[in-house]
Amino acid sequence: MDFHHLSFEGPDAYARSGGLASRVTGLSRQLAALGHETHLWFVGDPFLPGYERADGLHLHRWCQWISAYHPGGVYDGEVGKVNDYAHSLPPRLLELIVVAVRAGTPVTVLAEDWHTVDAVLHLDHLLRRDGVRDAVRLLWNANNTFGFEWIDFERLARVATITTVSRYMKHSMHPRGVDPLVIPNGLEPAAFAPLHPAAVGAVAGHLAPRLLLAKVARFDPDKRWIAAIDVVAALRQRGARPLLVGRGGVESHGNEVVEHAQREGLRVAWRAADPGASGLIAVLDDVDDVDVLLLTSHLDPEARRLLFRASAAVLANSGHEPFGLVGLEAMAAGGVACTGISGEDYAIPGHNAIVLQTPVPGEAVASIERLRAHPSEERALRRQGLVTARRFAWSSVITRNLIPQIELAGR
Repeated sequence: MDFHHLSFEGPDAYARSGGLASRVTGLSRQLAALGHETHLWFVGDPFLPGYERADGLHLHRWCQWISAYHPGGVYDGEVGKVNDYAHSLPPRLLELIVVAVRAGTPVTVLAEDWHTVDAVLHLDHLLRRDGVRDAVRLLWNANNTFGFEWIDFERLARVATITTVSRYMKHSMHPRGVDPLVIPNGLEPAAFAPLHPAAVGAVAGHLAPRLLLAKVARFDPDKRWIAAIDVVAALRQRGARPLLVGRGGVESHGNEVVEHAQREGLRVAWRAADPGASGLIAVLDDVDDVDVLLLTSHLDPEARRLLFRASAAVLANSGHEPFGLVGLEAMAAGGVACTGISGEDYAIPGHNAIVLQTPVPGEAVASIERLRAHPSEERALRRQGLVTARRFAWSSVITRNLIPQIELAGR
């Protein structure tokens, strides 16, 4: 089967903004690894080749002429890119689809989020015009509720099968008159790469006897950074000597988070870390007088896994979480995921994760303290978290969820 994956975000540093980049990169790479000819069409780095093939995956960097004037990343100059993407990409995509259809190859187009809606509608028109629409499965996926106010869902549902990433999102979309199919997110093989025990021991050695917590999320009120700060403050009041290591974004809410932490009497520091496990270990030197350490540099996959594994809990405590990829990544690293109140599909309270029912810090504090007081329960939670995460490897999600839904859409 030929796959064409349409997304604004992608594997380039320029095109990474959040969980969508992880989703499309992991899914496209795994489809290619499974032998499907796979094309990823994304708003990539304007100074890299417009087309290249990497590990069997066809990368098409679109809107580069606009991106050259907008160095701030994929969503810098967003409106112009949306218009250009919708106008110029479908005709080129049509050429490749027609060749495949004439060769008898099944074709699936999977588009992501509101930025691609007009491109999907344009492509549907071109496919019908050329008489090949019935040979193409066309899916549009919602990863979040962003931009829903600009989508004509009734029209979109007439031309594409609508999917989403969780039951939480499915129910969030019902008021829009949409009942999407649920196809969960997955994890790349690298998410399960083993960590050297010496690296985990080095983090413990740097911080003992402190309590390490982690949070990786945009500085957005929905991510409940304020609640995470309240957990740190409550633990400190109870003599636990916590250290929250966080990585946010460039959003203005970050200033409110820092101000709140300082009002709570917490000491905040900002540091940049070099890549890899050694970079994370080095940045944890001399933190005795720090309660909240905010990383200003990119947290690469190895350092991210080490942080998640070494932490007493990864605070993925969002109030609105369409899927909760960070929590699943924490499980894959052997960490303790502490998820929020939106009910991530993979999280089972007390079995493979801490699942908060309220934003009250006392609930998280009690759960963390219980695990620290009962090491056997903590070890069991970590083991079951890893077992759960393996069920969400992209290879499994594609085989168990994506391909069956594509076949259903074809019928």
